[in-house]
Amino acid sequence: MTALDPLRLTPQRIVALGGGHGLAASLLALRHLTPDLTAIVTVADDGGSSGRLRTELGILPPGDLRMALAALCDDTARGRAWHELLQHRFTSGGSLDHHAAGNLLLAAAWAAEGGVVAGLDRLGELLGVRGRVLPMAAEPLVIEADVVRDGQPDIVVTGQSRVAVTSGRVTRVRLLPENPQTCPEAIAAIRAADWVVLGPGSWYTSVLPHLQVAQLRAAIHAASRVALTLNLQQQEGETDGFTAADHLRVLREVDPELRVDVVLADPAWVDDLPDLEAEATELGARVLLRQVRADDGTPRHDPLRLAAAYRDAFAQTWGDVGE
Repeated sequence: MTALDPLRLTPQRIVALGGGHGLAASLLALRHLTPDLTAIVTVADDGGSSGRLRTELGILPPGDLRMALAALCDDTARGRAWHELLQHRFTSGGSLDHHAAGNLLLAAAWAAEGGVVAGLDRLGELLGVRGRVLPMAAEPLVIEADVVRDGQPDIVVTGQSRVAVTSGRVTRVRLLPENPQTCPEAIAAIRAADWVVLGPGSWYTSVLPHLQVAQLRAAIHAASRVALTLNLQQQEGETDGFTAADHLRVLREVDPELRVDVVLADPAWVDDLPDLEAEATELGARVLLRQVRADDGTPRHDPLRLAAAYRDAFAQTWGDVGE
């Protein structure tokens, strides 16, 4: 950690919301800034290993929770070994085929500890994770979307795995049940946070769901500071044809009362800066442009670049950072 110490802030409580690879990206960055980090994770996945375990065992889909735990494993030989083990997938041709080892560990921890939060905390302790992982709801959720295709009337697409790859334009998403059981620990973490970080990630299936649960939404509205992290490009299926500003428009449509302090974006993708700044102003936010993309040609956030961008975003005064 010595080389990363200059990135550290005075310890602050930071909560990151999302799911999948997007949340993992923010966690890999944020863990360099504070030891007091909580991930609040979507629980609507119904595909692959998570979907099978959700159906067979009647549990929360573990995949996105597993990815958050893996991202928070310490950057040591032991931590990297645990990260690889959590992400390992079986290739058996039988009932274990394509199951992630970490998903099975989570299912076992929940059964052994008698609860989701207790199991996550216990497994996190055993793994030596740098932070805490919590679900956004205490019961599995279903994502349902209205989709327009070729100018035809809206069709309804049900299930996160289907919405994520749908062809056509998503016009609206909703959660089932509409008023799910919430996770009290998640609500408390948001209320106690100095900063809440929303995004990056699949906009309709990982980011927006947090604003569609009444208690979560109210806690986010009451949060001290909120940072919104934009993706690095459009996502095939969910946000085809979107500009950076379109992401903010959708956010405001879902939650007109949302207020944000800073919108973080990579300039390589923003070709509509005036429009983006106008939309950010509607949210009460300022746009912060920083190069956060990795140099390997993939649409992937570089953890250290993203950490430095968050450090600038969280600075006490804008005068402390270059623009």
